[in-house]
Amino acid sequence: MEDIENPRGDKQVLEDREVTNRKIGAAEKLKPEAITQIQPQKLVLKLRVGEPQTFSLKFKRAEDYPIDLYYLMDLSYSMKDDLENVKSLGTALMLEMEKITSDFRIGFGSFVEKTVMPYISTTPAKLRNPCTGDQNCTSPFSYKNVLSLTSEGNKFNELVGKQHISGNLDSPEGGFDAIMQVAVCGEQIGWRNVTRLLVFSTDAGFHFAGDGKLGGIVLPNDGKCHLENNMYTMSHYYDYPSIAHLVQKLSENNIQTIFAVTEEFQAVYKELKNLIPKSAVGTLSSNSSNVIQLIIDAYNSLSSEVILENSKLPKGVTISYKSFCKNGVNDTQEDGRKCSNISIGDEVKFEINVTANECPKKGQNETIKIKPLGFTEEVEINLQFICECQCQSEGEPNSPACHEGNGTFECGACRCNEGRIGRLCECSTDEVNSEDMDAYCRRENSTEICSNNGECICGQCVCKKRENTNEVYSGKYCECDNFNCDRSNGLICGGNGICKCRVCECFPNFTGSACDCSLDTFPCMASNGQICNGRGTCECGTCNCTDPKFQGATCEMCQTCVGVCAEHKDCVQCRAFDKGEKKETCSQECMHFNMTRVESRDKLPQPGQPDPLSHCKEKDVDDCWFYFTYSVNSNGEASVHVVETPECPSGPDIIPIVAGVVAGIVLIGLALLLIWKLLMIIHDRREFAKFEKEKMNAKWDTGENPIYKSAVTTVVNPKYEGK
Repeated sequence: MEDIENPRGDKQVLEDREVTNRKIGAAEKLKPEAITQIQPQKLVLKLRVGEPQTFSLKFKRAEDYPIDLYYLMDLSYSMKDDLENVKSLGTALMLEMEKITSDFRIGFGSFVEKTVMPYISTTPAKLRNPCTGDQNCTSPFSYKNVLSLTSEGNKFNELVGKQHISGNLDSPEGGFDAIMQVAVCGEQIGWRNVTRLLVFSTDAGFHFAGDGKLGGIVLPNDGKCHLENNMYTMSHYYDYPSIAHLVQKLSENNIQTIFAVTEEFQAVYKELKNLIPKSAVGTLSSNSSNVIQLIIDAYNSLSSEVILENSKLPKGVTISYKSFCKNGVNDTQEDGRKCSNISIGDEVKFEINVTANECPKKGQNETIKIKPLGFTEEVEINLQFICECQCQSEGEPNSPACHEGNGTFECGACRCNEGRIGRLCECSTDEVNSEDMDAYCRRENSTEICSNNGECICGQCVCKKRENTNEVYSGKYCECDNFNCDRSNGLICGGNGICKCRVCECFPNFTGSACDCSLDTFPCMASNGQICNGRGTCECGTCNCTDPKFQGATCEMCQTCVGVCAEHKDCVQCRAFDKGEKKETCSQECMHFNMTRVESRDKLPQPGQPDPLSHCKEKDVDDCWFYFTYSVNSNGEASVHVVETPECPSGPDIIPIVAGVVAGIVLIGLALLLIWKLLMIIHDRREFAKFEKEKMNAKWDTGENPIYKSAVTTVVNPKYEGK
């Protein structure tokens, strides 16, 4: 063991300042760089290939943390009424933000569109005043930094009050150009290393990379600052930035974006929010009257979530996260990077696991950084790789142990000089006759050199190396490996053994070609303490029932079997009461159990005893109930306890039965008679009503006979006046 060198990885914390604890309005006034929200700040990890190193990272939202807010506003004509409300935004927002932080700065910028056709009209008159009618508008521009970040809210109101609306032709605006300049022009904007908020206010969509072709602009955006006298001067030269380019620059500069947009464009900007980490979307009222509340709500939403991001990892290095958030919420994989619902003063922890799967070619140190998105603080991790043993530096050049000094003897092996090969550098590359040497690298009756898993060097097999360092070829002819064994559940040897020369060597209590057969009989143990209820054998932790009638995990179910009670009913009846079908053959068929008589049902054995017990209630040939219990002890001996007196039902009382039958017949007869009488009455009344109706319809016709002539003649004197 003293000759084996086994270097292990470790970690060393170089900078470990405690996270800041203070209250808003406290006497101490700290500079932004003196406030600490993440711990530790710097550490060194020594990584050996395949051995992970784990460290804990603590994050705590500091109270009274400084905030820089830049308000970027669309000044196209449709935002005219919004500008009036924004003019007083500075002091009003200052008052609201005092509740969150005592160190708040605000800035203002505006944008319209690229100053080329077809985005704006380039006629001289329209360049002077792009608005129609009597509206007095300012000349169109791409982006203007009106006010760099300042703590003077009155200055914000004053400068914004002097702004005028402008105009353009198409509906989408050039806001992406403006966002890019705000992100990369840190000196002109005045960003500090504090919480950086960008409020993007508009009521329209946006142009992005490729749309510049409409105006003949094909050069992709260079992502650099081009502000002269606070105006973006290269809008006619560079295309709009792509969304990915914008995400990169916002993340690099730790800027959190709040999109304050009207209801109409909510869906568009919510999709954009999903692509930009640490961004939020708020609904802007038609005249921007709710902008302050929108900013407060969006800030609270953004600051309540922390998402860890790491810089680009060196080749072969992997990193994984596990989060320990509020209320015991833990997550791994991608969700392990973040915690939500964090209030000011809350502390959360992350467990970060760094693994090197291979060594860098030159073995040099690497540095990676981890930071919470939207924050300037970061953890710097210096990675040092253990790729060689210490003994390699103590090698003996031209050692006699390496065939007359043809190599360096280091770590117990020879590293051959140029032109020499072999385990002890005993061969020269010029002298070796490969055909002769190859014979030593073939197995008997085989044409394969080193089993096709290695090279024949100086008559000896040197096995190939695998990408996965845990997988190796071995053996004189490289005929063995530790990864081609049978698998179970996707694991070599089922995870229950070691693969040696393509054969699984199982751990104790496991067997089978893939070690997937457990010798543990506990899963086969039935509730009565017997293996498979005595009806089967335990194979690989599963019952194999010998009687096909029985099924279940422990052969406990039988769909076609009669119960224990029914099975032993006749034998108990013949032995206890000398009755039943087996009365004549009782001594031959029913002596397989010990029988004990008890006085009453209370004296029967009760559940809770160690032997399995069945309580039975059966009828005998006289229709009497008799009670007994059946149990089998651990030695397989059956025992029956039977109540000596059956419960027989009492005989029927004849008189009440006869009286009841007679009374029932009489009552039924009376009921039938009444029903018949009722039906007859109804029938008679219907017949009488029918007769009355026909009688009313039978009237004589009152018409006169045309042959009849009356014998009376009446004459009226025409002169008579009735006097």
